Amino acid sequence: MEDGAEKYIPRGIRNNNPGNIKKNDVQWEGLASEDKQTDDVFFVFESPKWGIRALTKILLTYKTKYGLNNIWSIINRYAPDLENDTEAYRNFLVNETGYGMLQTIEHSIEGYTPLVKSIIKMENGIQPYDDNVIYEGMYLAFK
Repeated sequence: MEDGAEKYIPRGIRNNNPGNIKKNDVQWEGLASEDKQTDDVFFVFESPKWGIRALTKILLTYKTKYGLNNIWSIINRYAPDLENDTEAYRNFLVNETGYGMLQTIEHSIEGYTPLVKSIIKMENGIQPYDDNVIYEGMYLAFK
């Protein structure tokens, strides 16, 4: 991109990491090579499907390991108050997904799709991916 236009693309979208997953010791499938890990805070993935896979894997782990299966409990862990306006985040997801705050999210691609799309939109201000990219990344997480 010319003339610094890239700076106007949200960080999570530039990084193919639409969930804005912070760097840690997890070696995610689909991470960009070390020389492309240009962000000091957040992972960079090879393509959006891998970032969507990682986001979905986190949500599935929350359910299977910690029993977190609704917007209230998931976002309390995903976007804690010390880093986010957690209440605003939860309310945004309720409005975007149509799910109740304490409604159990069905453990399926269909059940998690509205949540994944809404987290991407909350984290980036936009949700630029078509359904094929979303489903491809989510399928990789569910298999």
